[in-house]
Amino acid sequence: MSSLAVPKAPSAAGAAGAARSRPPLRRRIAPVPTLTLLLGALYCLLPVAWVVIASTKSGRELFTTFTFLPGTGFTDNLRDLNAYRDGVYWQWMGNSALYAGLGALLSTCVSAVSGYALATYRFRGRETMFNILLAGVLMPPIILAVPQYLLLAKADLTDSYWSVLLPQILSPYGVYLARIYAAAAVPVDVVEAGRMDGASELRIFSRIALPMMIPGLVTVFLFQFVAVWNNFLLPYIMLSDDEKFPITLGLFTLLEQGANTPALYTLVITGAFLAVIPLVALFLVVQRFWSLDLLSGAVKS
Repeated sequence: MSSLAVPKAPSAAGAAGAARSRPPLRRRIAPVPTLTLLLGALYCLLPVAWVVIASTKSGRELFTTFTFLPGTGFTDNLRDLNAYRDGVYWQWMGNSALYAGLGALLSTCVSAVSGYALATYRFRGRETMFNILLAGVLMPPIILAVPQYLLLAKADLTDSYWSVLLPQILSPYGVYLARIYAAAAVPVDVVEAGRMDGASELRIFSRIALPMMIPGLVTVFLFQFVAVWNNFLLPYIMLSDDEKFPITLGLFTLLEQGANTPALYTLVITGAFLAVIPLVALFLVVQRFWSLDLLSGAVKS
C-alpha cells in the first residue's frame, strides 16, 4: 500500500478566513483612481478658485497680496463694472444669453429631428451622410470660421445677431448624440405600432419618440449651450459692433484696454467670475431635471 500523503483540501472555514485576511484587489487599487480624480478636480477647479478670490481684490491688492488671500474690493469692483460705459457688461451678458440660449435650443431641435431620422428610417446614403457628420465632429472650428464668414458676407448678414446664431444651429456632435440615444431609447416596435394605429410620422415623433429622447436632448442642449457661451472665435470674426459682442469678446476687449489702463484688470476678473455663474446654475438645474426624467422613465417602464 502506498504511503504517499494525499494533500487535504482546505476547509470552507479556512478558505473564508484566508479570503478575509487578504484585502480585495479592488480595495488595494482604489486609492490610485481616487488620487487621479482628485488631481484632475484640482487642476480644473484651481483656476476657478483663483478667479473667485481675485474678484474680491482691489487693483492695488491684486498685485501686492498673496494669490489665494481674499481682498476687500468686491463691492467696489461690482460698482465699477456696472458703471463702465453705462453698463455695457450686462448687455454683453444678455447677448451671450441670447446666442447660447436660442442657439442651443435651435441646435437641439435640429439634432432631435436629424438623429431620430437617422436612427429610425432606412434610406439610401444614410450611412454616408452620417459619416460626413462624424467628419464634421473632428474638424476644428477655425477651419470653418472663414468660409462661414464669406458665405454670410455674401448674404449681407455679417455684424448681426444672425451671423453668430446661424452657424451654431447645426451641431454634428449633437446629431451624433441624438442618433445614438434615439437608437437606444426609441424601440422600433413602438414606432411600428404607432404607424399601424394610423398616426402620422410627425405625430409619432412628437408624441412617442420625443418624450423618450428628452434625457439625451437635455445633454445635447447643455453641451451646445456651454459651447456657444464660451465661443470666442466666431463672434470675433463676425462682429464689429461691440454692442453685439458676447461676454467672451467683451471681456477680451477689456483685457486689451487693460494693457494701457491697469485698473480695468479688476473689471475683467470680476466679469469673468460673474460669467461663470450662469453656467454653474444651468448645469445644476439641468442635472436635476435630467435625473428626475430618468427616474420617471424608469418608473413608467
